[in-house]
Amino acid sequence: MGPAGGSAEGIALVTGKLATTLVSTARPRGTGITSVNPPLVRASTFVFDTLAEFERAAKTPFDVPFYGRVGTPTTFAFEEAMAEIEGGHRAIATSSGVSAISATLLAFLRQGDHLLVVDTVYEPVRRFCNRALTRMGVETSFYDPALGAGLADLIRPNTRLIYLESPGSGTFDVQDVPAIVALAQARGIRTAIDNTWATPLFFRPLEHGVDVSIHAATKYIVGHSDAMLGVVTANADSYDDIRRATQDLGACAGIEECNLGLRGLRTLGVRLKRHEETGLTLARWLAGRPEVARVLHPALPSCPGHEYWARDFDGAAGLFSVELASRDPEAKRRFIDALQHFRIGFSWGGYESLVLPMHPESRSLPRWQALGPVVRLQIGLEDADDLQADLEQALGRI
Repeated sequence: MGPAGGSAEGIALVTGKLATTLVSTARPRGTGITSVNPPLVRASTFVFDTLAEFERAAKTPFDVPFYGRVGTPTTFAFEEAMAEIEGGHRAIATSSGVSAISATLLAFLRQGDHLLVVDTVYEPVRRFCNRALTRMGVETSFYDPALGAGLADLIRPNTRLIYLESPGSGTFDVQDVPAIVALAQARGIRTAIDNTWATPLFFRPLEHGVDVSIHAATKYIVGHSDAMLGVVTANADSYDDIRRATQDLGACAGIEECNLGLRGLRTLGVRLKRHEETGLTLARWLAGRPEVARVLHPALPSCPGHEYWARDFDGAAGLFSVELASRDPEAKRRFIDALQHFRIGFSWGGYESLVLPMHPESRSLPRWQALGPVVRLQIGLEDADDLQADLEQALGRI
């Protein structure tokens, strides 16, 4: 994968031995005895001996302990690690993935602006655009994820931001990110992408010239379904705007959550490898089942945009969807209710397998051609044979 943007130093780092970086980044360094992990600093207030010290800290509140809402040593350690892994200028921790997305949109958009958002976007983003941004006087157009350079026809003089999510939620359409970035850069338009599915291990947007990479760190980065956390990594031109927006929103990440995010990074590589291996095994098996019309997994040719995944990505996560062959409206319910290892629940990226119904027919664009009901599967860290047996017995209930 060839770099298309970002700092040369960052690209050299993330394309090197990333497994070592995950273990070593943002750890204490010193000549004496140090802890393996950064100490967990629980603090809302930091005190100073002199007014001069307070005034010096106030000039760089995002770099040194000043006030808990703008950062603590624990917050800074997580942000430092994410910026290093993504090859970005700096990173900003927030209270959730949605807060990270909302802050990014608010950072770049003003009354009278136009926003382009991929139609396969995470549903809370659509809601934020239709509710909050509409009240602000920002107009949003949802575009077909299959559009690459063809997105040029939708750009207006007041278009300020193109928002991507690749793969997209539910149907996992992969976008032609380099083509969209080239178009945006030629027009002076910012780009931001939700990179939660791939993580920096499998796709590094800033290498392709994307301005902002966003993660719901709640998912794979934390990895244990026990914390809410978001993170934005930006290039130097975009960082200040987003930092100010997160400050204005007060959407600070909790100290415990940043610590859990940093902990999750240490094992991200080994966990993602297991998610990938089991996910691919089950996706290929499901693709051969008569009860399944189509498997929407970016690594399979049946998934829209598979060619872009093969070109740009270094791996595949353990989250994908299955389109059932039966048009019986109760088929999806019987299948989901019969599962034992796959529990019904929101989110994904933890160690446990989950299942959730998807509704791509409710999107803005009429492109979706339904073959049957769609079910999303989060493949956890359980034994692959046990998960396959569970899926097989549930398919038998259809």
